[in-house]
Amino acid sequence: MGFGRLLLQLVLVGALIAPATAQAKPGCLHLCGNVKIPYPFGMQGCSLNEDFLITCKKTDSKPPQRQAFMGTSNIEVTNITIDGELQIKSWASQSCHNASTGEEDPIKSLLTLSNFTVSSSKNKFTVVGCDSYAYLRGFRQGKPYSAGCMSTCDSLDYVYNKSCAGSGCCQIEIPDGLYSVNVTARSFNNHTGILDFSPCTYAFIVEDEKFNFSSQYLKNIPQDKFPVILEWSIDNTTNKEASRRFSSACGHNATSYRPDNVPGYRCRCEEGYDGNPYLGCQDIDECNKGLHNCSHQCINLDGSYKCTCPKGYTEDGRNDGQRCTPHHFPYIILALGVSIGFLVLLVAISWIFLFIRQRRLKELKEKFFQKNGGLILQQKLSMQHEIPDIFKIFTAEELKEATNNYDDSTIVGRGGFGTVYKGILADNREVAIKKSIQVDESQKEQFINEVVVLCQIKHKNVVRLLGCCLETEVPLLVYEFITNGTLFKHVHGRNASDFSWETRLKIAAETAGALSYLHSETSVPIVHRDVKTANILLDANYTAKVSDFGASRLVPLDEMQLSTIVQGTLGYLDPEYMRTSQLTEKSDVYSFGVVLVELLTGRKALCFDGPEEEKNLAMHFLSSIKGGKLFEILQKHIVNKGNKEQVKEVAQLAKRCLCLNGEERPSMKEVATELEGLHMIKMHPWVEVSTEETEYLLAREESFTSGHGNGCIASSAGFDSIKDHLVVSVGGGR
Repeated sequence: MGFGRLLLQLVLVGALIAPATAQAKPGCLHLCGNVKIPYPFGMQGCSLNEDFLITCKKTDSKPPQRQAFMGTSNIEVTNITIDGELQIKSWASQSCHNASTGEEDPIKSLLTLSNFTVSSSKNKFTVVGCDSYAYLRGFRQGKPYSAGCMSTCDSLDYVYNKSCAGSGCCQIEIPDGLYSVNVTARSFNNHTGILDFSPCTYAFIVEDEKFNFSSQYLKNIPQDKFPVILEWSIDNTTNKEASRRFSSACGHNATSYRPDNVPGYRCRCEEGYDGNPYLGCQDIDECNKGLHNCSHQCINLDGSYKCTCPKGYTEDGRNDGQRCTPHHFPYIILALGVSIGFLVLLVAISWIFLFIRQRRLKELKEKFFQKNGGLILQQKLSMQHEIPDIFKIFTAEELKEATNNYDDSTIVGRGGFGTVYKGILADNREVAIKKSIQVDESQKEQFINEVVVLCQIKHKNVVRLLGCCLETEVPLLVYEFITNGTLFKHVHGRNASDFSWETRLKIAAETAGALSYLHSETSVPIVHRDVKTANILLDANYTAKVSDFGASRLVPLDEMQLSTIVQGTLGYLDPEYMRTSQLTEKSDVYSFGVVLVELLTGRKALCFDGPEEEKNLAMHFLSSIKGGKLFEILQKHIVNKGNKEQVKEVAQLAKRCLCLNGEERPSMKEVATELEGLHMIKMHPWVEVSTEETEYLLAREESFTSGHGNGCIASSAGFDSIKDHLVVSVGGGR
């Protein structure tokens, strides 16, 4: 009778303690020795299911103590947390060499728990020994997993305490989700030849913070069990109750969640509640526990609380900037009205300012549009029937957006006539946008006339003018974008030796054809006035594109020449034009002759690094021909036995283009015809040429010899007497 009364008292005490601690199931013991056992764990009849069964056994120690074990296994439990962690003690796997038998005595370690995984963040797989290796095998996401670690050492001098880098001790990390673990220890050489060390290999999983390696472990490891952290969860596929509803194992005021890298689910109390979520969570009385931020009065609510103020006060009484304040309705309304009025006034002023600014900007654009001849251009375009549909008058905003507000990273050319930007239009077309440095308002009508003429040019070797913008202070011209850079870059760049004679001849013929077209086939003849290698662009197929008409002039059909201020680039300028200021089509012929010489010699138009007589390329070239030293200044790699005569023909043509007397120079049409003929012979040697044409092509001087020239830095300066009248142009249209 006395024993029954004692048992009843123990049950009543457990029932009273359990609600206070919110750990064990009501009516169940919550301690085994020093280990607290929270639900869903419990002893027989008190656990959620067999996976969470804890067996409490007496030890053989004196006095006897109680120890907790997982289910009916010999896995000792040392700590359980409601947050999903279980600390156990796991046997080490060992393999020891038996000196008497000469064999290994391996002992494996097996850790199999149906619904628990080894914590990857808090454990490590460890091997201790000097002739040792071990395997870690298990399952992860239903698939087999294996890993290994090895440890060797020669003497204690090379073994460091607290270091498991492979000398005496080896450690590796464990992947998440690992279960059903099997640890096997092995020896490389049966521990033979190992002196002063234990003839054993120890392999085990251990909680990282609870293991500090010591070199003394190589003589005698002080323990055969090690602490391991497992992660537990509720498996909703095996629990019949949980299979009906995902969160069925969770008590009231609790919710379920899926932990990272662990199958199944766990439970936790909702906000404002605490306790054991598997038994049910109780409301937290924030007011009595001092967990509120009320400045005056706190009222507890189920799962929360609220703050109140005394009568005659406003706000909610929290200490987060909303303390209780006396009612002052008139002042509050007045302050609120003033604030709203001020805000409305501020918004109105901002809108008015923005409207005025937009209106002024619009008026400024209209002013620039008229100043730059926009109305005249629109009138002339409406009268032209051959203006291509591709030509467009762009707005300033379109081009600003295309160039990222004219960012410096979009600049592709800069020179005396302006700056060229690369832009991408709204339809993804790449264009070159030329912004001139200045414009002469007195020449507004002439500029418009030139735009009308240039936009009608349809030639494969002339950069197309796609449109213009007249809403800015200086007009902007929009050209097609040519991808392969300038002829100057290819002739004088690092890879100039790869630039073949055939390609050079093709480019020369195409450029001459384009200039001939401008001189004689447009509605009004056009003199380019700045022909140079920097203004000849190349596309991906090395097709020549004549660009930059910033210095160009229209020549009325009833005039043979124009009197103008000398413009152009030193080294390319026609001496007769410089002397008389009379611009003719033959001025372009002279400049093209310099381009031909650049293609032949690889030298730049002006060079100040060499002897005085070699500074001006055109003069040096003519002097070399006169002295019979042509082949001394030609680039060696372009001349071979197959094209020697052809190179002579081009050189002789260049000489004729460089005649000081313009009347003695050939027309651009004659130059184009001759170069095209030479190119056709090169491309199609089987084509027969008439006797008259052959005599015309071959009637040249024969006094030539071989040689080469040196490269130097190009300059746009020279001829001091006219420095102030010359402008170096930028390679526009790229």
